[in-house]
Amino acid sequence: MPTRHHSLGLPAAALLALALPAGPLGAAASLDAANPFAALSSLPYNYPPFDRIKDEDFPPAYAAGMDEQRREIAAIGANPEPASFDNTVLALERSGRLLERVQTTFVNLNASHGNAALQKIETDMAPKLAAHNDAILMDPRLSARLDELYRRRAALNLDAESLQLLERQHLAMVRAGALLPESSQATLRQYNAEIATLMAQFGQNLLKDTREHGIVIEQANDLDGLSDAERTEAAEAANAHGHPGKWWLALRNTTTQPVLAKLRNRALRERIYRASVARASSGDVDNLPVVVRLVRLRAERAQLLGFANHAAYVLADETAGTPAAADAMLRQVAPAARAAVAREAAQIRKLIAAQAAAEHRRPATLQPWDWDFYAEQVRKAQYDFDEAQVNPYFELNRVLQDGVFYAAHQLYGLTFQERTDLPTYDPDVHTYEVFAADGAQLGIFLTDYFVHDNKNGGAWMDNYVNQSHLFGEKPVIVNNLNLAKPPAGQPVLLSFEDVTGLFHEFGHALHGLLSNVNYETLSGTHTARDFVEYPSQFNEMWAREPTVVAHFARHYQSGAPLSPELLQRVLAAQTFNAGYLTAELVEAAAIDLALHELKPEQTPSASGVMAFERATLKRVGLDLPEVPPRYFAQYFLHIFDNDYSAGYYAYLWSEVLARDTGQWMHEHGGLTRANGEVLREKILARGRTQSPQQLFQQFYGRAPDVTPLLEYRGLVPAKP
Repeated sequence: MPTRHHSLGLPAAALLALALPAGPLGAAASLDAANPFAALSSLPYNYPPFDRIKDEDFPPAYAAGMDEQRREIAAIGANPEPASFDNTVLALERSGRLLERVQTTFVNLNASHGNAALQKIETDMAPKLAAHNDAILMDPRLSARLDELYRRRAALNLDAESLQLLERQHLAMVRAGALLPESSQATLRQYNAEIATLMAQFGQNLLKDTREHGIVIEQANDLDGLSDAERTEAAEAANAHGHPGKWWLALRNTTTQPVLAKLRNRALRERIYRASVARASSGDVDNLPVVVRLVRLRAERAQLLGFANHAAYVLADETAGTPAAADAMLRQVAPAARAAVAREAAQIRKLIAAQAAAEHRRPATLQPWDWDFYAEQVRKAQYDFDEAQVNPYFELNRVLQDGVFYAAHQLYGLTFQERTDLPTYDPDVHTYEVFAADGAQLGIFLTDYFVHDNKNGGAWMDNYVNQSHLFGEKPVIVNNLNLAKPPAGQPVLLSFEDVTGLFHEFGHALHGLLSNVNYETLSGTHTARDFVEYPSQFNEMWAREPTVVAHFARHYQSGAPLSPELLQRVLAAQTFNAGYLTAELVEAAAIDLALHELKPEQTPSASGVMAFERATLKRVGLDLPEVPPRYFAQYFLHIFDNDYSAGYYAYLWSEVLARDTGQWMHEHGGLTRANGEVLREKILARGRTQSPQQLFQQFYGRAPDVTPLLEYRGLVPAKP
């Protein structure tokens, strides 16, 4: 089952071409000592002092952090000693510690707990951070020293991880334009500054439109199909948005909305769908001109750097290598998805026709706003259950403790102890200390699971502190979801999709928590985008594993386990609707690649973006009116606000690796410590200390195969 959320979602201002983590400890001279960022946190694990951090602390801390790193970079370049690994590569790795503290905290708080003040800071800082990054990556003296070391790297006798650090730093310099003429570098700086500003604008437009333009419901009977708890939540949301006595349905970031599976009022379903696809496409929040300008600027920048287009630039440093390779993988999956969609649509149309005949009316034409509503009925008919039957068995805390944490304990020996002594930025955030099997401290894990108006949509993992032996730092990691918070005193009951999302994001957390590398630049999830989703998608498999499900699926009131029969229907149903779910993912990935394979002069106008998207879907064989892409361009947050441009295909690419790994697990005995230790040692602990291709080959022993993915998603027709 594909995830309906994104991971590692970072606002544009924080996205540097290379995450240049860190340097000397202590306060910067230009920053007031009272500023909470002036020195390392005194809390365990350098955990951020959330209770002391104020919005106004960020601008001076950013300024001081950039000033400190500029001085550190200047000192590297001015060093009269010949370039060495210690005085150049390690010195660069050590630079910018203050900026790192500020940036990781700001990025996370702005995404999870933002406000107008933080958004203004993001907008103000975006071009400044881009210019700062350019100044480092294009510094002529630093690049000359790195280039010299790179050319004689074979003679340096470096260990494998240190060699990888040198190669990554050198590659970042080259890809940032360090070898370009000075005039071209000036142009590149202009591109980077404008791109950073536009990405911040895109995210803010979408957040504003989504937050301010939910669906207001006037009549209670229009909500037929929603539970009492959902109705109460909608009423409370309406009151909070200034519509007392009415109901408010907030829009999530995907094209289709979860409530479409429940609402019986077809006109309301259509209204919700049309509002969803119209987000951020008109007025003062219109993102289509932003999209067009971003696509063109990225294409121009890529050509300046010697690449045919932005996609070629991006994928040259990914596991796939080329847009053609990514496109070939999508084309392998697309026919199976289309065939499955045809089978699923036939079932739905048959149901629509039967209901219309029973009511003596003409059957409606299947539309995107109908699919989930009728698919849920087909699911119930085929598997004899609906979500309302199983939700009571998936209470959030039990799923987390007895499912997510349990599987991590069985595989890796981890234990989790909640800490209530550490400050948080929101009362709903919980903090856990993580221990290895031998009792050693591994890090801190935070959970931020509920939707808020000031929170980005989707789901993601990020670090407040990155693991690094060089700095003696253990990770501090957060998982974010956007679950609806029920009224006070009511349990948090999850859909099975939510359960899968919980396991998915924790897979990212494991990648960070189990990191065991020397250099922060190479640690945890600091790896290729088409590899970073691999551990998270692999971890999803335990949400379906019968022994794990039996451990956490208990009724929140009685404690009774989910019956084996219902459990089997739930698990069997996970391949239902797989064609639709796969098609919407492939469609979005195809749109992303197509936009970023354009040359500057090929960029469509703002009014032509939608026609371009339709033509792209037709070209890849997925022009399916009933199955819209998961994202249209104007709210495609991954690629226009986060760092997934030309990279949305990565979810499928890395899932191929994940499903191969799941097959390996089952072939070797399943949920065992022995299997967990192999995966931990060869993948999860390694970060990017080797290329992703090498890491997977060493673990799996052969090239990846798409067949397990097709089987896992239920895209292989059952044999007669």
